[in-house]
Amino acid sequence: MSEATVGPLTHARVLKIALPIVLSNATVPILGAVDTGVVGQLGLAAPIGAVGIGAIILAVIYWVFGFLRMGTTGLVAQAKGAGDIGETGALLMRALMIGVSAGVFFIVMQVLVFGAAFSIAPASAEVEGLARQYLSIRIWGAPATIALYAITGWLIAVERTRGVLVLQLWMNGLNIVLDLWFVLGLGWGVEGVAVATLMAEWTGLALGIWLCRKAFSGNAWRDWARIFDPVKVRRMMSVNGDIMVRSIILQGSFTTFLFLGARFGDVTLAANQVILQFLEITAYALDGFAFAAEALVGAALGARRRAALRRAAILTSKWGVGISLPLAIFFLLAGPYLIDIMATAPEVRAEARVYLPWVAAAPIIGIASWMLDGIFIGATETRAMRNAMMISVVIYVAALMVFVGPLENHGLWLSLMVLNVARGVTLLMRYPALEARAEA
Repeated sequence: MSEATVGPLTHARVLKIALPIVLSNATVPILGAVDTGVVGQLGLAAPIGAVGIGAIILAVIYWVFGFLRMGTTGLVAQAKGAGDIGETGALLMRALMIGVSAGVFFIVMQVLVFGAAFSIAPASAEVEGLARQYLSIRIWGAPATIALYAITGWLIAVERTRGVLVLQLWMNGLNIVLDLWFVLGLGWGVEGVAVATLMAEWTGLALGIWLCRKAFSGNAWRDWARIFDPVKVRRMMSVNGDIMVRSIILQGSFTTFLFLGARFGDVTLAANQVILQFLEITAYALDGFAFAAEALVGAALGARRRAALRRAAILTSKWGVGISLPLAIFFLLAGPYLIDIMATAPEVRAEARVYLPWVAAAPIIGIASWMLDGIFIGATETRAMRNAMMISVVIYVAALMVFVGPLENHGLWLSLMVLNVARGVTLLMRYPALEARAEA
């Protein structure tokens, strides 16, 4: 495969992919703050709780379909690297069909889904009633929201991450404007927040399809024999299934961390929750470079160019390391001030400061796992990712058993760091086999 297929791998190219993702991620917390702030103007606690619990329920449902974003990125990037432009369009159609079908399923099953959700996380009758109103509107956006994972994955794979930024700015911007109009202007309350998000989701899907218009320029996107090719469909389902299992295990590990933290009292639980936001900041900052690795590694593998794959892995990882070090320093220096902003209780502030060094160390300790995740997703080495995660969780559980008893919450944080190290090491051990595939 020619050099032109992969293109020159430069620092400028990495930044062109990564920076729009970082900026896009920065807009996400703003929307949540506006949603809460708008319903907070109603002067009642119940609407705030209803929007919060409703949003969490949907976030958990939609989070499961994160595999659609990652799987689409890896497969499309490889097709692009191989010069099979038609397959990039067919892959987008397969992913869109999965997303829309899943959304329709949740619309049909909404009574059972929401009933199960409220049985697990019960709320007062008033909050649950308002939350059900919110959910009964928001659920109609499920096909659009899940399909947008496919859109985002495709745009990252073809290195059009400015499109991802445009999409995020449009959806969040429109959502905020409509929030203000519907809730404060028209007095629609919780239903106004839901309608605003619903409209943002569907218009976002329309914009996303327009941004991916290149995929629809030929006939591959409607070549049904190609789209439903059994071999390619099985490959896509295998990749997505592995990612889903891996993601569920990872999420289960973080959930275990939160539950075990509750054993040490409300103050420690609150402190953990505050400083966990620092990990969210780390993820937002490093996602851009991990996504760049997905696109560039996938294209190099598709082109069967081992040297380009190695350069893509090294170049993106250098940027990841370069960002993680300043992040660690920033958390150490600015962490106490950020803690004071997020928490007002003196005892929670003091407790959070005790554990601040752990989250300051997290970007450095976790950088290998973050970047290798991107590299392996781009190469669609998803079975290796799944197996590495299983091994890592076994090590994590062993660390919990050894460290939590004598060290309490420090032991809990130490175990979380052990998990990140294990994720990095287990994937690194599989990297030579990944590279070898480029010459297979």
